[in-house]
Amino acid sequence: MTQERIALMHIETQFSVFLINKPGVLAAVTGALAKAKVNIIALTLADAGEHGVLRIVCEDSAKARAVLSKAHDQWTEAEVLVMELENRPGAFAGVAQKLADHHVNVAYAYCTGGAPGGRTTAVFKIPDLIHAKMVLQSAGESPKQADRVRRMPPGRQRGR
Repeated sequence: MTQERIALMHIETQFSVFLINKPGVLAAVTGALAKAKVNIIALTLADAGEHGVLRIVCEDSAKARAVLSKAHDQWTEAEVLVMELENRPGAFAGVAQKLADHHVNVAYAYCTGGAPGGRTTAVFKIPDLIHAKMVLQSAGESPKQADRVRRMPPGRQRGR
């Protein structure tokens, strides 16, 4: 297995927004975030019958929290591990395998599509984030990359 190169890895706030499964609800929530100029880094939407669960990670979690508090009444927060990977076949699988090899359970994960030849953002919900970060740091990453693992300060804008 080739060593996966992780450019940036950090713990971020993920919002799980519970939506009634009817037209316009998703548009209202994402529109409120857009109007407040909150950039969504990654998202997934899962159907659960009469309701859906929108999971989002935003650049500015404090601002997203404020918008959601006004725009919607049913949402929760959780910490997730967010990392930037090469956008190529096997990059996501390599990280998943490293975690599996060290018996790290992944509750769920999702990633952005990314641009060809560029980078993709992967989001992992893992019960023990610190252990997962240590596993990924020790799995062949250079000391310079390992030093970049950190908690992203609330409201910090990440350059692309």
